[in-house]
Amino acid sequence: MATHWPQNWVDLPLAVIDVETTGLDPKEDRIVEIGIIRFENREVVERYCKLVDPERDLPEDTTRITGIKPEDLVGAPTFSEIAKEVSDRLQGVGLVAYNLSFDRGFIQNELERCGLSWPAESPTLDPLIFARQFFKNSRRKNLATISALLGIPLEEAHRADHDAEVAGKVLFAFEDKLPQSLDQLLILQGQWEAAQSQAMSGWKSFDNNFASLGGAEVGLGPAYIYGDETDPLRALFSSVPEAKDPIPQL
Repeated sequence: MATHWPQNWVDLPLAVIDVETTGLDPKEDRIVEIGIIRFENREVVERYCKLVDPERDLPEDTTRITGIKPEDLVGAPTFSEIAKEVSDRLQGVGLVAYNLSFDRGFIQNELERCGLSWPAESPTLDPLIFARQFFKNSRRKNLATISALLGIPLEEAHRADHDAEVAGKVLFAFEDKLPQSLDQLLILQGQWEAAQSQAMSGWKSFDNNFASLGGAEVGLGPAYIYGDETDPLRALFSSVPEAKDPIPQL
């Protein structure tokens, strides 16, 4: 790990990022809004949010989820026009996002189209990994659910700046449960992420086999995939109407 990062993670300036997009594939879909909220000493010190012209039609699903309409993007810059100012805000800071792989994938691809790159040397933190660990009995672990459980208001879900700011606040809400050392936190995060991925991978294998036997007919789907339900047995029980209430404590 680079020696210029502070010893304790709470002393690390953080750029908390969130993107809204035209779809789920970072190689094919594009960003329509990006928010970068900078935290220093647990406080917001800069807010950056831009609507982005995706240079393609805006899907109805994006409008339904985010509230962003095609007319809102008239006159908005393309990503190439803001790439440098986005890149500048990612330098020399810790990078945070709720479901980091999603946001990183989109930003990384957008930057690469512009001849820039994601700062691979920067420490990265994903509050979703910690939420999965600390709220194992919660049926849902998306940002809206976890922030509500923590008493953190989320005024406009699925708008980049609001989601980014709340993701940062969720991270700091876990401070007392996490090691102070940045090195130790990154190691712990990696261990938890690996264990969670392995658990979900095993369940998806079972799900595929179950579906081949007719399980798909009871509504099994990606409810437990990263960012939504992450406990496989709870996903199974919640998919069967007779078992929805009460949901077993697992």
